[in-house]
Amino acid sequence: MSDKLAVRLVACVAFAAVVLAACGSSTSSSSSSGSSNKVKSIAFFGFAAANSFAQATWAGIQETANKDGVQAKFFDPNFDSSKQVSQIQDATATGKYQAFIVQANDGNAVVPPIQDAMKAGIKVVGEFTPIGTRYDTIEPQVPGLTFVGEAPTWNGKTLGDLGVKACANLNPCNVAYLEGFKALPLDNARTAAVKTELQTNPNVQIVASVEGGYTQATGLKAAQNVLQAHPDVNVMIGSSQAIEGAQQAIKDAGKLGKVALIGNGGSTQAVSAVKDGTWFACYVIAEKSSGAKAAQLAIDAGNGKTVPPSFDTRQLQNPTGTKDTLGSFKGQYSD
Repeated sequence: MSDKLAVRLVACVAFAAVVLAACGSSTSSSSSSGSSNKVKSIAFFGFAAANSFAQATWAGIQETANKDGVQAKFFDPNFDSSKQVSQIQDATATGKYQAFIVQANDGNAVVPPIQDAMKAGIKVVGEFTPIGTRYDTIEPQVPGLTFVGEAPTWNGKTLGDLGVKACANLNPCNVAYLEGFKALPLDNARTAAVKTELQTNPNVQIVASVEGGYTQATGLKAAQNVLQAHPDVNVMIGSSQAIEGAQQAIKDAGKLGKVALIGNGGSTQAVSAVKDGTWFACYVIAEKSSGAKAAQLAIDAGNGKTVPPSFDTRQLQNPTGTKDTLGSFKGQYSD
């Protein structure tokens, strides 16, 4: 064999090795990229399927899941904390889900099943309700958890501040607070914050604090009872759904426009009522956007990406919803 031929053979072998190495590297990279998308299914544990707020969260979750090619399922406990705990346990046992989004009815009750889920390798994002015993922070109280939302005490403080503003120069100013559910720790923390803030104004008299719930029907009944016992009430505060019911009770009593209404939740109805002057204000939560954010963090975490421990949803929309601050915001869900 001539020296020139030998050189050419060596060059060909070297070139083939480079090509094979490149192909092997490409195949390995492609395989790695495919396996990095581990999240195929996520589970959402919401307050209740019949609740418009939870449906807004679900709409955002579905939007993100569909975009990422991920299956999503809504587990409905219908505001039952014990049932929600069982649903989380059962979903963990199936091994079908790589990520959970938990909108807890009781943030403390769900801690053990969430810890078990994370031990099983499931990534968990708490949404709206802090997971743990503290309701004055959005920092995760369970190691490894991610939280998307606002502290209920921040929410309550703002509602109370809006109540003080609605009272203006009235002395006394009689305020009725239509609480959510007295059995829910989140609602109790919010209620305490509302009352504390209202009491910063010596002119404010809290004449009633009753369960208003999260439907128009429960709000209507609560407001009727308040008006019967306190016909001189000046301000009513409650969930947006409850305040929609309260509006009807106030209208029936011939007091529409004489009682300032403040809703907790930025539904399309609540936002419209503030803009047209029927309500004094509402606490705005861009809940569909919050659900979408929670889903994205859950999917990213499940796929091995680094995600922040918490996300303050007040970054999505100014929560203080008055005529002056709402601007073009229209609400992301309907009651």
